[in-house]
Amino acid sequence: MEHTFVICAYKESPYLEECILSLLNQTVKSKIMISTSTMNELISGLAEKYEVELYENTGESGITQDWNFALSKVETKFATIAHQDDTYEATYTEELLKAIGDVKKPLIAFSDYFELRNGIQVYDERILKIKRMMLIPLKIRAFSGSKFVRRRVLSLGDPIACPAVTFNLDELEQPIFVNHFRSCEDWEAWERISKMKGEFVYVPKPLMSHRIHEDSATTAIIQDNARVEENYIMYRKFWPKGIAKLINHFYTKSEKSNVLDEEK
Repeated sequence: MEHTFVICAYKESPYLEECILSLLNQTVKSKIMISTSTMNELISGLAEKYEVELYENTGESGITQDWNFALSKVETKFATIAHQDDTYEATYTEELLKAIGDVKKPLIAFSDYFELRNGIQVYDERILKIKRMMLIPLKIRAFSGSKFVRRRVLSLGDPIACPAVTFNLDELEQPIFVNHFRSCEDWEAWERISKMKGEFVYVPKPLMSHRIHEDSATTAIIQDNARVEENYIMYRKFWPKGIAKLINHFYTKSEKSNVLDEEK
């Protein structure tokens, strides 16, 4: 096997088993692992039930710390951090590895995604449409290795869903994530990786689902406005203050669609 799914499990998610099953159901098999800093009977029981390797982070914990710890346990060339609430379409691994094989030096590869809202698959939410528009330039294979194009895409926001990303660990220096953001740690990683020589491989198919629910970390962060300041810091990496503030204002409004009870 050349690819690993490492599930970052936290506390007692009622969706963890569904995530595991979606990984076991892949048309191309990968190594599957679980990493957690909150060991409990649910996590250990599911790892035993499905014969999945389980690693406990007994050091410093947090989003970036847990992600970096999880990736540090991977021995294959390619790895995907699977979030415990999300699921993957059966052809995710097959299609990502095929796309990676078509380029010379992949850095990251990622697919489009859809949302699960109260058990309903949602493909055309406003924020999803915006992100797909942002990623249009990367549909052109000739642009995948262009630092300029990648940075222009990222300069307007973060259209890349972290759980949809497969990392080429042979090309990336670890740790991949920096520990100081609460919500933009993945966007910051893409920004840093975008400066490297190599390619961003985009598969414009919705091959994984991101679950939106009241207890999700994304929803909590957006509701307490923690993301607004971090978004601005990221925009300042690309734009002068005035433009950064303007873009941040409109992008923040679009992100509010992550709140379940918002009127559409």
